[in-house]
Amino acid sequence: MTDWAARVGWVVGLLLVIALVYWLMREGWKWRATLQGDLPELPQAPAEPGEPTRTMNGRYHGSTTAGQWLDRIVAHGLGTRSRVELTLTDQGVSVVRPGARDFFIPAAELRGARLDKGIAGKVLAEGGLLVITWSHGDRLIDSGFRSDHAAEHTAWVDALTELSGGPSEAAAPSHDREGAR
Repeated sequence: MTDWAARVGWVVGLLLVIALVYWLMREGWKWRATLQGDLPELPQAPAEPGEPTRTMNGRYHGSTTAGQWLDRIVAHGLGTRSRVELTLTDQGVSVVRPGARDFFIPAAELRGARLDKGIAGKVLAEGGLLVITWSHGDRLIDSGFRSDHAAEHTAWVDALTELSGGPSEAAAPSHDREGAR
């Protein structure tokens, strides 16, 4: 016969350890948001955003400090993965995220766009991620998106590069991948 008291004790102990690990992860997320508390509120779309030049449905995979693909930004909901609807107009990029906080990237704050393979916790095939680099407050931010139709990515890079007035980075990511090659 099995010693049920010992077995129940081990199961309860294991469940407590798992709960502790999840609690520590949650506290770490909240601590990171506190450290990033100097980040200003996210811009909202203007009342009259203009005529859309491009639209895209897909996934928002998160935002990081530009050039540091593992330094996730969690303040103001930027760390929350979600579905996304992107709309590009002459005024900027509207990021609508059902179930998460929407935001707007003004055209004047766009710094470029490129195709990449990863961003904080998400690694895809080469060129599988559209990364938009933009300025917010005194920070440069990389935001990663994946379209439901990956063939759209190149056209988005071209359109965003034209709107930002900068050179295309589609072929060459601007940061080192530290062993992720």
